[in-house]
Amino acid sequence: MPDETELGSVDATEQEAIASDGRLVAGVGRRLVLWAAGTTLLVLVALGIALYVAVSQSLTTSGIHQLDARASDLRHVIEGPSGRPPDGDDVPTGFIFGGGNSGTFALIVDPTGKLILPRTLPPGTTGMPNDAALQVAKTSGRDVRLDSVATTPVRLLTTSVQSQVGTVYLQIFQERTAEERTLAVLVTVLLLGGLLVLLVAAAVGTLYSRRALVPIRESLTAQRRALRRQREFAADASHELRTPLTVVRASVEHLRRHASEPVAMVGDALDDIDAEVDHLTRLVEELLLLARSDSGAASIERTPVDLGDIAADAASSLVKPALERGVSISADPEPTPLLGDAARLRQLVLILVDNALAHSPRGGTVAVTIRRDGDRNRLVVEDDGKGLREEDLPRVFERFWRGAAAPPGGAGLGLAIAHWIVTAHGGTIAAENRDPHGARFTVDLPASA
Repeated sequence: MPDETELGSVDATEQEAIASDGRLVAGVGRRLVLWAAGTTLLVLVALGIALYVAVSQSLTTSGIHQLDARASDLRHVIEGPSGRPPDGDDVPTGFIFGGGNSGTFALIVDPTGKLILPRTLPPGTTGMPNDAALQVAKTSGRDVRLDSVATTPVRLLTTSVQSQVGTVYLQIFQERTAEERTLAVLVTVLLLGGLLVLLVAAAVGTLYSRRALVPIRESLTAQRRALRRQREFAADASHELRTPLTVVRASVEHLRRHASEPVAMVGDALDDIDAEVDHLTRLVEELLLLARSDSGAASIERTPVDLGDIAADAASSLVKPALERGVSISADPEPTPLLGDAARLRQLVLILVDNALAHSPRGGTVAVTIRRDGDRNRLVVEDDGKGLREEDLPRVFERFWRGAAAPPGGAGLGLAIAHWIVTAHGGTIAAENRDPHGARFTVDLPASA
């Protein structure tokens, strides 16, 4: 395994990568929400302005139409065929309540601004008549403006009329309190409604941005996981290769120092080189297999085979090494047909049995059982060793993982390869402790019809 310095460096790099990815995704999420909220705000502003202008124009047009109607009625009386003078008591000036001209106040003035009708104005009507509007009307014949009488907002129409006494001017005042209240309510509704819609848009944008960023997060997580595994793989591989290479180098230096001696005198160095070359060859083959499995280049054949026959044959090939260690192997197979790769399945059994042998004490037994269980074929390998530590159980199938009590000589790749073989066949593999001691590895593979 890599040393603590290497692991610390990998952890620090990974933490930095996680933080960087988190900032990147969070930044993208914020921008998406800002775009959604900003676009919604622009649309709301445009719609709000358009609605306000439309309502305001409609109220203005309606108000001016009412003023023109009141002016037309007065003009008809003043310029009518009866020739009635403008100071008659029946001229409909003053305030009108009810009807189409309700809420308007009309008065008649001469060109100097002197009030003709009505003869008196109600109290609190400061600003009647309006001299500024009169001056404009004297030049253009007509003037419409917004003004106020005392504190009351009004719309004022000033227009000239020909009477028996000459040109006179009508000034018609229209109260705008209801109009301004309507516009104020409209602005309030637009602001509060717009704020509510903006908050909803931001919330919905946040929700959808999170959903939209899920694939990005998953992709970054997968890439980070792949990079971590790649770094760990390189670190672990270099660590495992370092020991045999050191032994080979030391043996070569020993041979160089004793180059003139007979081979028999330096045979131990040659044996060490041969053993470490075998170790390196096996390690490189396992590394290549795992690398090919990661890339998808390692293929699994699908031919009709019998797992019971394969397991019995593989177990029997390890009887001699088991006897040398003082361990017996017991195989109890049943016919278990399936579609699989005979070579890989044999390798699976060899890995599990060899692992059990390595952990079995002298005088112990390794039991290999193959049974048909419904639509599954079950392979069970048990040993009489000390078993697995509880904290090691979740990691036994990780590459280069070796428990604290693991026997020397392994590289921690065998169970990882076994896991790949089982997964490639569509099965599952699990490790557990036996009662009272020992370990059990259980493989479930789909059975063929």
